[in-house]
Parts: sequence; C-alpha cells; structure tokens
Amino acid sequence: MSAAMSAAEAPILFDPARLDRSDSVLRDTPFRFLIAREQLPASAAGELARDFPKYPSAGFFPYEEKDCGTSVNRLIGELIDPAVASAVGAKLGIERLGQYPTLVTLCRALNKRHGTIHTDSKSKVATALLYLNESWPDTSDGCFRFLNRVDNVDDLVAPEIKPLYGNFVVFKRADNSFHGHLPYEGERRVIQVAWLTSEDEKLRKTQRGKLSRLLKKLFGGLDRKLGAGRDKNAAHKD
Repeated sequence: MSAAMSAAEAPILFDPARLDRSDSVLRDTPFRFLIAREQLPASAAGELARDFPKYPSAGFFPYEEKDCGTSVNRLIGELIDPAVASAVGAKLGIERLGQYPTLVTLCRALNKRHGTIHTDSKSKVATALLYLNESWPDTSDGCFRFLNRVDNVDDLVAPEIKPLYGNFVVFKRADNSFHGHLPYEGERRVIQVAWLTSEDEKLRKTQRGKLSRLLKKLFGGLDRKLGAGRDKNAAHKD
C-alpha cells in the first residue's frame, strides 16, 4: 500500500466474514468461545510488525495511539467498531456486543510470571485476543489454552492455539471461563480487546494498567525474577 493511500482506500484488515472459515471452532460448553485462524491478510504482516509498539517491559499495557504506527491503529479501530464487535458477539450469543465500552491492551513480550489460569473479572462481558507473531517455536510454551479447571493447565477444552499471525480467540466471560498458557519468556505480540460492563470499569482498568506500566519500567527485573519459578498450574483471580 502506498503512503499516499488514504485510510478510506486501505483494504480491510479484520473482516468478521473470515470468522466463518471451515476450520473455525465454536463451542457452547463448558463456556462459549470461538477459535478462528488466519483472520488477517498475509500482505499486512510486515506493516503490522513495523507499526507494533516497542514496549521496553513485559506485559499488557493500555492502548495509546501515539505508541503505534498507522496500520496497528487502523486495525484497532476496526476491532472496536461497534458493527464488527456485534458481529463477533453474535458468535458468542451476545446481542449488540458493540454497545459496551472497550478496553484495548497490547503486549509485545512476556516473562514467565504471565499466563496463569484465570476466568477474567466479572466486569468483562467478553474478551478477544488477536495474535501477530510471524513464527513460533516448536513448543507448547506460550500457546493459548481454554481449560476445564482452574488448577490444571493440561486439562484442555480444545486444542491449544499457537500465537501466530492472524490467529484469533474470543470468549464470553463466565465463572468457569478458565484460560491461560504454559510459562513463556520472550516476544509474544498480541492485541487484546475486552468489552466491559461500564465506563467506570474502563477508567479503573486503564488507570491500573498505566500504573502497572510505570512500575514495570522501574522494577521489571524483579518482576521477571519473581516469575521465573512459577508453577505451571498457578492461577489468579483476574
């Protein structure tokens, strides 16, 4: 795409029609979720890699437009568009998902503290993860898992999904919507979109995320050290 091409002329990056691929996995039990592969055009991979924020610390951080290049900002704009959100929500049995406030967080890298088993908080209606890694090691470490239990990361509901470019998972939050991954340290690029119950919750989570970003700049080494020995079945509440 030429630099002169306007946003209006640029091709769509996230088209919810791709969710209907024949290899997509949609389940109602033990909670409602969708796994869909190859949801982004291969031609956009280079742009998105170039425009992804270069966070110096590991973890998820609240989206800020100034951190990102043009293509990532455009992709996020598409993901939070109410019409796109509602099309995604229809897969989960959620009417008008696009009416809910959205919180976008991005992650460039993880340390081994991340990925512990959890359900997501009750303030989340649904959560989506869109992965942007061009390759992944031949390992299960860092691969997303939907789970049957809060205490066993190997009790999978469906086959794990590698965090490869264009892979997309979304689920309706429930008291048993357990998910997580095996400990992993290194680059793992992902955009997370959460649809929240209220603007107050969005503000609270954004403020907490900004504080976390500051603390990780100051104490990132300690965070990494504390996570190095975590049990693979560790869990947390949110």
